[in-house]
Amino acid sequence: MRIAYTNVMSDLVPVERVEQKILFIRGEKVLLDSDLAELYGVETGALNRAFKRNLERFPEDFAFQLTEKEDESLRCHFGISKEKGGRRYLPYVFTEQGVAMLSGVLQSPRAVLVNVAIMRTFVKLRKMIASNKDLAQKLAQLEKQYDHQFKMVFDAIRELMTTPPAKSKNPIGFRK
Repeated sequence: MRIAYTNVMSDLVPVERVEQKILFIRGEKVLLDSDLAELYGVETGALNRAFKRNLERFPEDFAFQLTEKEDESLRCHFGISKEKGGRRYLPYVFTEQGVAMLSGVLQSPRAVLVNVAIMRTFVKLRKMIASNKDLAQKLAQLEKQYDHQFKMVFDAIRELMTTPPAKSKNPIGFRK
């Protein structure tokens, strides 16, 4: 029996929600154990226990524990506190391959469905990165063809490709 993934996935886990949770640590695109637990609908402790019971399935390029410095950097970046009720250990992160392995370890129908959504998100990100590289190559070819009168235009395009759009600091809505 085949599941209609497209309808179920958009309701269960929107791709945008997964995209927001992907981090870039140690040169890898990863997801935090707590974010995965939330997506899978389990407690972080339960996810980590299942992971630790099956360590042989998770080499270091599938999952690794953050260092204190990396954890501190994340907490500062996202404003996560370390007060009562917070983590008492350093978080684990899972690469794309680690996420794929987790769905088999967790053994639930939801884990399978969520895993499909996460895999599709990773594929979408890879395609976006590849298209950006293609765009950069095409831009370099165009720049070689035209003389330096267009140099400013090419520099501006390159800057737009590398820097994220600035967020407006002006609040939206009525002021009192």
